Amino acid sequence: MQHILLMPDGAEVDPSAVPPDGSQRTPPPAPYPFELDDFQRAACGAIDAGRSVVVAAPTSAGKTLVAEHAVRAALGAGGRAVYASPLKALSNQKYRELGRIFPGEIGLLTGDHSAEPQAGCLVLTTEVLRSMLYRGSELGARSAHTSWTCP
Repeated sequence: MQHILLMPDGAEVDPSAVPPDGSQRTPPPAPYPFELDDFQRAACGAIDAGRSVVVAAPTSAGKTLVAEHAVRAALGAGGRAVYASPLKALSNQKYRELGRIFPGEIGLLTGDHSAEPQAGCLVLTTEVLRSMLYRGSELGARSAHTSWTCP
């Protein structure tokens, strides 16, 4: 399967670049027993450089790896990550998966269930996210570095 990497004209991703605020570069993606695709390396490099990233890829293409890196970057910078999913079942699954990777750092809000809502990474449904944003929630108020991930 081939993935197409789209970037703004003239944009280059340098994984060794220091973010614009001068903060330390986030750790590289966790070691995986496989080679990362170009879009994964480029997206992780852009996150490390403090840029916004949108990844659009088919199911099972590897978007979660980039999301994990965004969570790692946000938590490493003392910030907060938000992982929004359109389905409760997927939110519950990602809550368990991310909880294994980042123990003690993951919270869940699905409307039916709430766990650790002040956690560094909050997994929620898009419906809950929408309601929170409409109500003026300060979801990203923990710090200036908030990572938003929506599959």
